Amino acid sequence: MLKKVDHIGIAVNSLEPIKQFYREMFGLEPVFEEEVPEQQVRVVGFQIGETRLEYLEPTAEDSPVARFLQKRGEGIHHIALSVDHIQHVLELLKSHGIQLINERARMGAEGKKIAFIHPKSMHGVLVELSEESL
Repeated sequence: MLKKVDHIGIAVNSLEPIKQFYREMFGLEPVFEEEVPEQQVRVVGFQIGETRLEYLEPTAEDSPVARFLQKRGEGIHHIALSVDHIQHVLELLKSHGIQLINERARMGAEGKKIAFIHPKSMHGVLVELSEESL
């Protein structure tokens, strides 16, 4: 059911210093950069081996990432796990009493279907489920 860690999401106030840091220190360029209006974020992704780091910059003061930054400051926001058949996984989790933030998958960065599991059900960690679009 779980395939791999898809990415680690990191909330930041601004993407520009992040891009500059990876470029100057490691010679890395983003593998993608996009805005996800539904999530109210701009996202920049860096591939490091088999792991992807996704940096999230809020585009609205009342977005979930903006609220996270106001409450906790910059840092790890979530861990995303890649799954097949995301809707089936959500239904299975719900049937076992797992608290979901999203009961239905929605579109995220890179055209992936995503949904979040509430940190209360994941020992304090916000977990995103992610399904690649074919």
